[in-house]
Amino acid sequence: MSNKTKNVYVFGASRTDGDATMKNLLGGKGANLAEMCRLGIVVPPGLTISTEVCTVYTEQGQDAVAKLIEAEVRESVAFIEKEMGKKFGDSSDPLLLSVRSGSRASMPGMMDTILNLGLNDEAVAGLAIKANNERFAWDSYRRFIQMYGDVVMGLKPVSKEEHDPFEVVIDMLKEKKGVELDTDLTTDDLKELVQRFKGLIRARIGREFPTDPWEQLWGSVMAVFQSWNNDRAKVYRELNDIPDAWGTAVNVQAMVFGNLGDNSGTGVAFTRDAGTGEDLFNGEFLINAQGEDVVAGTRTPQQITLEGSQRWAQLAMVSEEDRRSRFPSLEELMPDIYRQLLEAETKLENHYKDMQDVEFTIQEGRLWMLQTRGGKRTGAAMVRIAMEMLRQGMIDEKEALRRVGPDRLNELLHPVFDPAAIKKARSIAHGLPASPGAATGQIVFFADEAEEWVRKGKAVILVRQETSPEDLRGMSVATGILTARGGMTSHAAVVARGMGKCCISGAGAVRVDYHARTMSVGGETYKEGDWISLDGSTGDVFEGQVPTKEAELTGDFGALMELTDKYKRLGIRANADTPDDAKVARTFGAKGIGLCRTEHMFFEGDRIKAVREMILSEDETGRRKALAKLLPMQRGDFEGLFREMSGLAVTIRLLDPPLHEFVPHDEANQKIMAHEMNVPLGVIKMRVDDLHEFNPMMGHRGCRLGITYPEITEMQTRAIIEAALNMKAKGVDVKAEIMVPLVGTVREFNAQAKVIRKTADAVFAERGEKIDYMVGTMIETPRAALIADSIGQQAEFFSFGTNDLTQMAMGFSRDDAGKFLPSYLKDGMYERDPFESIDQKGVGLLVQMAVEKGRAARPGIKLGVCGEHGGDPASIGFFHRTGLDYVSCSPFRVPIARLAAAQAALDAGS
Repeated sequence: MSNKTKNVYVFGASRTDGDATMKNLLGGKGANLAEMCRLGIVVPPGLTISTEVCTVYTEQGQDAVAKLIEAEVRESVAFIEKEMGKKFGDSSDPLLLSVRSGSRASMPGMMDTILNLGLNDEAVAGLAIKANNERFAWDSYRRFIQMYGDVVMGLKPVSKEEHDPFEVVIDMLKEKKGVELDTDLTTDDLKELVQRFKGLIRARIGREFPTDPWEQLWGSVMAVFQSWNNDRAKVYRELNDIPDAWGTAVNVQAMVFGNLGDNSGTGVAFTRDAGTGEDLFNGEFLINAQGEDVVAGTRTPQQITLEGSQRWAQLAMVSEEDRRSRFPSLEELMPDIYRQLLEAETKLENHYKDMQDVEFTIQEGRLWMLQTRGGKRTGAAMVRIAMEMLRQGMIDEKEALRRVGPDRLNELLHPVFDPAAIKKARSIAHGLPASPGAATGQIVFFADEAEEWVRKGKAVILVRQETSPEDLRGMSVATGILTARGGMTSHAAVVARGMGKCCISGAGAVRVDYHARTMSVGGETYKEGDWISLDGSTGDVFEGQVPTKEAELTGDFGALMELTDKYKRLGIRANADTPDDAKVARTFGAKGIGLCRTEHMFFEGDRIKAVREMILSEDETGRRKALAKLLPMQRGDFEGLFREMSGLAVTIRLLDPPLHEFVPHDEANQKIMAHEMNVPLGVIKMRVDDLHEFNPMMGHRGCRLGITYPEITEMQTRAIIEAALNMKAKGVDVKAEIMVPLVGTVREFNAQAKVIRKTADAVFAERGEKIDYMVGTMIETPRAALIADSIGQQAEFFSFGTNDLTQMAMGFSRDDAGKFLPSYLKDGMYERDPFESIDQKGVGLLVQMAVEKGRAARPGIKLGVCGEHGGDPASIGFFHRTGLDYVSCSPFRVPIARLAAAQAALDAGS
């Protein structure tokens, strides 16, 4: 704990302790509630227990927390009582409370909430009289017992099919009474549910449901702190890089009720469209409902605006007459409330200068704002909102760049359905386009099984009646998500948008049978494992697999990319082995090729035969004969790369992997090779045995191959130089860079450089013309980094091969680390996977040392990175600070790298 003595902060009309700047201490929810109060927006009063107390809970337990904050909490509850004119624990007119989490980063639905806290058998009677609504009082009571029994007392399903034991009780009672909806249950039915719920808790848990309001409050506060470490919250933090150490605040707030009749309701709204980014106020609400009803998706929500309602009706295929009579908008139904809500959302967006996600309740004709936060949005919406706010003058260019998460651009690069294929596809259902994109996969009904299917290499569509936070793992691995219930603000929709996952919600024609593991629609039944396709942009569900095509990137995306070029310092190149890869990379803005892996060209068609012929050759003459067959093939490859990258540098790495990768290791394929090569099977087996190495990735590979067999380096150099001269003759501006892999000594580099330059000179003499080219090396062994000053005196450029550098520096294999690295990450041995984001303190130190030594030896040396880290935003920030000239990544990560490089420059103030 810090030296601060204040742990609990109140907010309300007469006094507010916090503000929006205190997000780390009060969590996002608490800080924003305080800020809304300061803006004069009507908010139910409450208190916020700081995130620092969560740390005390984690380290010392609940007894220490209770001792630390009890006096402050009691004093703060008295403040809420005064604000609301009600007493907590009063049986005649009880003050009821909600208890919610509030991390500094939004984690929708991941932690726990308790509503209607303070009810017991006496208070429910008082509430019924005060509200003049007995059914409302008993419905509130049964909801409270249901939430408290689950969240605080830990009553969980005993089987996968049970899903929610309280809902099973409700369904049994509805079946007994012959009704379909919860709203059809009478007051007596609700009273019976309360008794059944208490009996269920007693039978399953072995203790009574607590009736003391203060016991209920302390149990709820501790449960929210505990939920910071529940499974779904941990998964969400892993997926979104939220540190465990942040903790959560707890917000205790006076309850307001949206289920007090037809002049009450609750809803969720967005100041802009969370799916597309359109500058359109939108959202959903339910009349006579509490907040969880909107998110749960058990009732069809209505739209807030008239325009949104009309759009929804078109998508849901509802007639205008039916829409007006059954699903009118809030704008039509309660115009004065709508006007107040519109004023509030406008004030909030203008104040925060960002799209807001707001929650509200209407209690008997009075509007209460419950929450505001930066809204979860798709990658496409993120880009559009940032660029539109820039054009509207709300934010400047630098802020527009900061508003877009680099990895979220990946969503804009995903394939979409081919329009020609869509015309032929059979649409079987239609829902709400909750999160855009195209997804094709096999139907799976349970989240844990979706994980199993994906581990087996299958693409899955998770199909649910509605999702819950417990489904998060399955949602994260699924290709797409389809729910029968829910609207655009349901759990599935909000979480899918946050993940950038294709999602269709509220497909009302879909009937899900978990026991039979089937989905029925339109009289047809689809089983687990059947293929379906989802169009998250239109809401259409198609039968079978629908082909896709690459997305087109224009408009705001292009404008954002132009903006990155204005601010970034790092150059962005691509790892590309074919002309097609190079074309894609250049389309995405790559300024050259940072790595062409020549070995990838050897596996196509008849080339592998020539490579194997070279490997089988017993002498240099035989090897040269085989290499002569490869020469024109490699030359053609390089010509294509130079053509696509005219005017830009192309870095070509000489052969790197060990020769054993080019030969089969099972007898069946060895027989095929023996037949193709016209040699006895024994010869093949003997050569495969000769090539065996205990640790091939640290064995006979890289420059060691070229030193042992210099004819390989000669052939590749000749192919590069001849291709460059051929393209130059056709008017192509060639900038060739030849890279020697895996050096560890200056002599290794010099030996290969000598062969390269001798071969190039021979080609120049034969052709009677020259081109400029560079010879450099990969720094991918620790020793090369340590002697980079010596190597820098000879090499014209360095490219850090951080994949191998990480393996060798950390002492574990990238191919085998999967056996222990996940548990290492879970236990905090490493903060992030070092193969995904560079280990800045260890491997990064080697990079920094090599940069300093290389520049000291050769001030103008060109320095880049070509490992997988070249596309990781966090690593790119490190490479910017280290002073590299460029990073190189896969073609589809080029836009991500461009944005990350611009943000790195802004963060560094350069």
